Amino acid sequence: MASKLWEKSVTVDTGVERYTVGRDREMDLYLAPYDVLGSMAHIIMLESVGLLDKTELRPLLDELKNIYATAVNGNFTIEEGVEDVHSQVELMLTRKLGDTGKKIHSGRSRNDQVLVDLKLFTRSEIEEVANAVKQLFNTLISQSERHKDAIMPGYTHLQVAMPSSFGLWFGAYAESLADDLTVLQAAYRVANRNPLGSAAGYGSSFPLDREMTTRLLGFESMNYNVVYAQMGRGKTERVAANALAGIAATISRLAFDACLYNSQNFGFIKLPDEYTTGSSIMPHKKNPDVFELTRAKCNRLQSLPAEITMITGNLPSGYFRDMQIIKETFLPAFGELKSILAMTNDMLSRIEVNQNIADDPRYKYMYSVEEVNRLVREGVPFRDAYKKVGLEIESGSFEPVKELRHTHEGSIGNLCNDRVAALFNAAYDSFRFADTHRAINKLLEY
Repeated sequence: MASKLWEKSVTVDTGVERYTVGRDREMDLYLAPYDVLGSMAHIIMLESVGLLDKTELRPLLDELKNIYATAVNGNFTIEEGVEDVHSQVELMLTRKLGDTGKKIHSGRSRNDQVLVDLKLFTRSEIEEVANAVKQLFNTLISQSERHKDAIMPGYTHLQVAMPSSFGLWFGAYAESLADDLTVLQAAYRVANRNPLGSAAGYGSSFPLDREMTTRLLGFESMNYNVVYAQMGRGKTERVAANALAGIAATISRLAFDACLYNSQNFGFIKLPDEYTTGSSIMPHKKNPDVFELTRAKCNRLQSLPAEITMITGNLPSGYFRDMQIIKETFLPAFGELKSILAMTNDMLSRIEVNQNIADDPRYKYMYSVEEVNRLVREGVPFRDAYKKVGLEIESGSFEPVKELRHTHEGSIGNLCNDRVAALFNAAYDSFRFADTHRAINKLLEY
């Protein structure tokens, strides 16, 4: 069994080890590529301040690049008895390079190592989520334009209210994603700050160049105060989880609509047959299982910020082991949301829309407001027009004029999809993902 980085003369009890390590080795596989990148930036900085010899830097970088390739290809493993990803990387270096491999830990702690790993991981995953959101946004806008003239009932209190359209319905969720992306961009900025050099939360007596590691890793800035850098553990995850939960809330609501509108009693849309399932005893059934599971998965993601808050909410400043178990739900959450976004995009790309809903006499009363407004335009006071139409409805004599005159911004006749797209694209462009890619590519070529 490999010894721990912190182990001295006393060997830890095996039961205690199992309890404290928990699923950490499994979770750390998510972080392996980022741990290597952090180590590369750290040793380049150590050499620049004289804590590593030039002749030692090159072999270390070359071997770290080999480990990075192994991690990116999914072949990185944490051996039995090795506590975490940091220990495994250092073990692999010492096996290859002897005592030189032990020098990479100067001026840092596993505390700031895991912090930088989590920041780099979160930053990268947010980019992938943003790209998946963009794909779904484009599908929604496209469907909104394609079906902008297809009228459907709008509802309040689940009662037929006023005319809406599929252009409005698809476009509403597109604009919701534009706001969700703005929140995601805020989470990205929180993640895009460098904690490396904060060590155990109180800095180091070594003359570390934190500006250099910030630049090498493509961070926008550093977490300047070393105590706050450690306080960011859990906070960064909570902020990111809130952003993921916002996107999940949008998709969950869309999924509920889709399940409702796909049902026989509504018949507004038809989901692709390949995305529905059948019943074991009812031959006619086509169940919207995919959207039902999407709704449940999204609702589970919405609980993540609360879980992180409960773990971190009563902790003082400094590091505590409580933080470790946040990984178990936080790290897989990105993959969960990406799969949800991809599946939702696939379904919405192939959804069929009922173009003749307004012909159904059940929906004739949704035109009552249109009739009131028509009378008002002819000079009838609004309250009198409202009462007249109301009495016609009560007596059963109301017959709608199915002519819609909605011209203001954001209404049936003026969707403003171009403006919504401009909002979304401005939010997306503000991430400046290319800046990060340039820095990481340069680091890997060092």
